[in-house]
Amino acid sequence: MKKLLLLALFVVVTGFRNPVNENLTPAERKFAIDYLNQTRARVLKDIKGLSPAQLNFRADSTSWSVAECVEHIALAETNIWNWLQGALQQPAAPDRLKEERYTPHTLIRIVTDRTQNKATAPSAFQPEGKFSDLEAAIKAFNTRRDSTIAYLRSTTDDLKDHFIVHPQWGTLDLYQGFIMLSAHCARHTLQLEEVMANPNFPKQ
Repeated sequence: MKKLLLLALFVVVTGFRNPVNENLTPAERKFAIDYLNQTRARVLKDIKGLSPAQLNFRADSTSWSVAECVEHIALAETNIWNWLQGALQQPAAPDRLKEERYTPHTLIRIVTDRTQNKATAPSAFQPEGKFSDLEAAIKAFNTRRDSTIAYLRSTTDDLKDHFIVHPQWGTLDLYQGFIMLSAHCARHTLQLEEVMANPNFPKQ
């Protein structure tokens, strides 16, 4: 009888919570995964079938080409992942929640707004031929993105009580960090779409 009472109390307190969803709600998990899938699909659709001339066209001497945008996205995919995983190894700091300024939706809007927040990418993110060719960059991007999606499907890591400080967007918890990862991809997809919309962009 005593065991039954203890079990009943446990059920009331936990509300039948699934341990997998302990830190992220099902809606949060779905939102992050859907956004990862959407941002990947858009960039891959944009670059499909482009010729070497189109991939390497630059609007001017200071602009990146489509190929350089893709390389940057691929480099960022791994570097941001490593940054988030490194932050997860640090002690939890739930009191830092008050430092956050954005919801996931407002963070997406801020990150993808290319009319402001201009910055120079760190050297590790610079597209300087760090892959043997475009296909290698795409493969690296897809491999890392697949692993990130698989991680978010099942992780029980405490993403909400660990934080990074982005030089432009300030304090983000690690769940927001994954949203930022996707939004970064979307930001530079918009950049390569601007290149493709240039009137001098090669037809073939």
